[in-house]
Amino acid sequence: MKRVTAADNPHYKGLKRLARSVRERRSSGHCLLDGMHLIEAYHRHCGRPAEIVVSDSGLARAEIATYLASERGHTAITQLSDRLFDDLAMVDSPSGIMAVVAQPASCHAPDAEGETIALDGVQDPGNVGSILRSAAAAGVRQIVVSRDCANVWSPKVLRAAMGAHFQLDLHQCEDLVAFLSAYRGQVLATCVDAPNSLYEVKLKPPIAWVFGSEGQGVRPLVARACGLHLRIPMAAGSESVNVAAAAAVCLFERVRRKLAGDLPEVAGRSG
Repeated sequence: MKRVTAADNPHYKGLKRLARSVRERRSSGHCLLDGMHLIEAYHRHCGRPAEIVVSDSGLARAEIATYLASERGHTAITQLSDRLFDDLAMVDSPSGIMAVVAQPASCHAPDAEGETIALDGVQDPGNVGSILRSAAAAGVRQIVVSRDCANVWSPKVLRAAMGAHFQLDLHQCEDLVAFLSAYRGQVLATCVDAPNSLYEVKLKPPIAWVFGSEGQGVRPLVARACGLHLRIPMAAGSESVNVAAAAAVCLFERVRRKLAGDLPEVAGRSG
């Protein structure tokens, strides 16, 4: 175990770039996981991390000490002073442990017949992470995101998703319109003024659910590639719901219908 106490240490500066830079995460293919829950989720689904980073005070925590004992001899471990660790973590209550991991890469192109969530410009990391968490819970594995969405491997998205990343098939899509136009199934977009209610629309799997940005919703060009627009009924005086909440409502309406036998099983890699 090597200990780092200086902010100008080259290795520490590399960790900070990984934490703060989308470009660094994309070029290296790695990201930082913060906390035992994310690290254990990665270990369970993907294997050992490339490196473990622990704070001086984190070493005194029983759960972290037990985990480190199991990893010695298998994984590089870096010990940071609390000051450096806290600056790296950028949260109010640092966990005491992080891990550098390789981002799981999809081994194939997006499946044009797989159950899908498509995100069009959703920029808030908390919303993106919450949608990924709902997708994993609802059993929808394929996620397609436009380039202007929040980076799915950013620390904030990872924290919000609570390990869902490692159960999903994630794709950054350069041309969301082209993907949706080629999709061989039902393409549904949520829209506050759509005439069709979620609870009245007939769902015909496979389905691509399209959710738009917090401010403008689904962009007109993307909306034109969607076969059906639907709304979530709300109480009088309510204009909209948070995009992560809208996604959860739609996905679990799908689950409800499936459990009730009103939705056929889906063939395809991501159903």
